[in-house]
Amino acid sequence: MNALKDIRLSMLDLVAVREGGTVGEALAVALQTAQHVEKLGFTRYWVAEHHNMQSIASSATAVLIGHIAGGTRSIRVGSGGIMLPNHAPLVVAEAFGTLSELYPGRIDLGLGRAPGTDPTTMRALRRNRVETEEDFPREVSELQQLLAPAQAGQRLVATPGAGTQVPIWLLGSSLFSAQLAAQRGLPYAFASHFAPRMMMQAIDLYRSNFQPSATLAKPYVVIGVPLIAAPDDLEAEYLASSIYQRVLGILRGDRKLLQAPVAGLMSRLEPQEKAAIADFLAIAVIGGPQKVHASLSALAEATAADEFMLVCDVYDPLLRLRSLDIAVQAARAD
Repeated sequence: MNALKDIRLSMLDLVAVREGGTVGEALAVALQTAQHVEKLGFTRYWVAEHHNMQSIASSATAVLIGHIAGGTRSIRVGSGGIMLPNHAPLVVAEAFGTLSELYPGRIDLGLGRAPGTDPTTMRALRRNRVETEEDFPREVSELQQLLAPAQAGQRLVATPGAGTQVPIWLLGSSLFSAQLAAQRGLPYAFASHFAPRMMMQAIDLYRSNFQPSATLAKPYVVIGVPLIAAPDDLEAEYLASSIYQRVLGILRGDRKLLQAPVAGLMSRLEPQEKAAIADFLAIAVIGGPQKVHASLSALAEATAADEFMLVCDVYDPLLRLRSLDIAVQAARAD
């Protein structure tokens, strides 16, 4: 069992574009945040691939990883994740091989199985390719081979890429990737920041079926944790209304830029909307220092996770940094 103070802290950034702001500002906030959490001692900083979404500025994931790594010194930077159905494995190997050569020992390659976008955009990314269940395991294997040292007679060699052995992580919100990560002996990150329902089942499946590999001797579990921290519970709940509005937009099919907080939002919603938000954010940590400490401690006890990947979307960038400060202090209060 991992004590809360022993659990590594990291961050997943959706690189939200704020209402009244620009994409350029969102990218600047991402770098500022990465620099801040590096000073706080975070282990890694990941960005996620999404396409055709005006509210998220991380579609060119590898380019953004290079920008973040270039503006930081030691924190690991990576993808949470690259949506593999959207890309040829060779292109991914070359991109992340290049990043690894530029920033040795600091790049992570998290892989997702979903396209992370709508069908029209998916066709634009890889034309009329039809994805099957067998494709993802095969393409993960291809990527592993392309990032491994080239073998004599190997006809397809990623340059850069071959020999960099960029660490591969499998990401998922269901049981499929948990099973595959266990079979391959790879670290596993569960997307509980937006799909927490199967979290415990996926973690248990991964741990019980884990096969040691050349890269990982025992299971390693990361869970995504939505976080809004403030000096007191009332302010945290007020700030959290920005992510409540985001979830509402997803439910209503009306995605908007990250909205400013709204006082009393939840009291004005229909019961089914409140229930849907609660389901989406079931493991969210929202509150003042004491509540944050208690919530993170409960998650540590329930999951025995090795690492918490915090997702912190506060509308005001400076209050976002404050939220992360409070979370670190609360997590290390044991």
